[in-house]
Amino acid sequence: MSSRLRDGLRAYRMIAAMWIRSTMAYRASFAMTTFGNFAATSFDFVAILLMFSQVDELGGYGLSEIALLYGTSAVAFGLADLMIGSMDRLGRRVRDGTLDTLLVRPVPVLAQVAADKFALRRLGRITQGLFVLVYALVTLDIAWTPLKVLMIPLMVCGGGLIFAAVFVGGAAFQFVAQDASEVQNAFTYGGATLLQYPPALFAKDLVRGVTFVLPLAFVNWVPGLYVLGRPYPLDLPTWLAFAPPLVGVACCALAGWAWRAGLRSYRSTGS
Repeated sequence: MSSRLRDGLRAYRMIAAMWIRSTMAYRASFAMTTFGNFAATSFDFVAILLMFSQVDELGGYGLSEIALLYGTSAVAFGLADLMIGSMDRLGRRVRDGTLDTLLVRPVPVLAQVAADKFALRRLGRITQGLFVLVYALVTLDIAWTPLKVLMIPLMVCGGGLIFAAVFVGGAAFQFVAQDASEVQNAFTYGGATLLQYPPALFAKDLVRGVTFVLPLAFVNWVPGLYVLGRPYPLDLPTWLAFAPPLVGVACCALAGWAWRAGLRSYRSTGS
């Protein structure tokens, strides 16, 4: 198991490095596409700023508080999108048969699919999220404690794992559905957008769904409200605020199981 993981990481690193070298061969193009990615993702926060030009609070939360939720969600999702955002192309590979070429190579298929067309321009999303997160940390009026300081990197790392699991789980679903990239995007990109706003804006049934069914709430809602000193709508135990890394690891384990099950069911084009 450890040797297979090592082989997978080595293959991922080599494929990603190949795409990075290809990207950096055209540095001006890379700079423009990265800036374009930065600018396009900035419109989400611009929309929030426009809302606050008309209101003082949104769902009882101020601009700095929502900026904290936005920034942690954007950075966590950006990291997962950078590392394995190519997983949503799996359905296309299943339909046109190009997945077969990956199966005959002596390296894990997951590593090949994840590193395929590694897009360094996605750093623009991460950079934009970091700017918003820094703004939130500078402007928030919080009595910082060591635990609250620790919570920020925990949210980013745990959230990245959770989003990565959703990417892999969605790709595994495409072995069956084949043309389901938009379904996958509803939970990845849609989930990231959902978490940019406080849970008070949404119905409790939706909050329960993203807490107990697809635990996206552990990306930033549960730990973020602990940092802000606000109660979670479902009255969860306080210690769950420190659970994002554990939830992320558990989600990755389930996603890995789903991936292996999907790969075993694959019978080439038309299956």
